[in-house]
Amino acid sequence: MLIFGHRFIQSDSFYHVANIDAISKTPPNSTIYLDFSEDNLETIDHAIKNEVNLALGVSDITQLIYASSLDASFILVSKELVKTAQNIANNYLFDAKILVHIKDENEIEELAIIGVDGVIFSDAILKINS
Repeated sequence: MLIFGHRFIQSDSFYHVANIDAISKTPPNSTIYLDFSEDNLETIDHAIKNEVNLALGVSDITQLIYASSLDASFILVSKELVKTAQNIANNYLFDAKILVHIKDENEIEELAIIGVDGVIFSDAILKINS
């Protein structure tokens, strides 16, 4: 299981960007984070064309499929969606890893039992303003 943002475990950060300009303010080889929406398609397309690692937050199964098709490295889902999302990712052999945003380390055990790829704490997501 991947764990991002836990106080015991050193991990890479994700850089939450609002637009293309904000991407240029992230470190080289970083992973940018965006919520999947039509409003963000231009920024997502820019990241793909420039081979920027991409993490996409999704809110339903259709967006999950889109995120995988857009070659996201990570797909962040809600706890309510995680079991279905992980099953779909396993069934279709997604390259992307399914991550769940958690607030408490006590949630790790439950998510490990379901077989989720990983978890991410808020401390791993850094907001970048343009």
